Amino acid sequence: MANKIPRTKGQIEAEISEAIIKFEKEYMGRGPDETKTYILDDLIVIRLQRVLTPAEQQLAKSDGDVKGRSLIKQVRTELLEKARPLLEAMVWDITGRKVKSLHTDISTTSGERIIVFTLDSGIVCKEN
Repeated sequence: MANKIPRTKGQIEAEISEAIIKFEKEYMGRGPDETKTYILDDLIVIRLQRVLTPAEQQLAKSDGDVKGRSLIKQVRTELLEKARPLLEAMVWDITGRKVKSLHTDISTTSGERIIVFTLDSGIVCKEN
């Protein structure tokens, strides 16, 4: 974040969304159809829509197959945990704040994923 000109909250949110889309495409193999980021003091909440691959969609559709849906959640969570250093560096580069914790969940019904970063302090933004 060194030498960056001050940005508005909306600009920072858009930058985070773009970085997450790039991460999802490069690391997870498929990007979301839509991404929206919200900054709330020391929280970053990212909502990714329609992130399931076609294979995951088929696995999730299996009638009454709780095991398939659970497996999707487990694999996606593990992949994100393995990529945590990359994601923390991304947040640092964009916000200048360290990540204290990372939380995530994915809906196998809607294909929506939520990622929440808790930061060491609030993000300073330029007024609109």
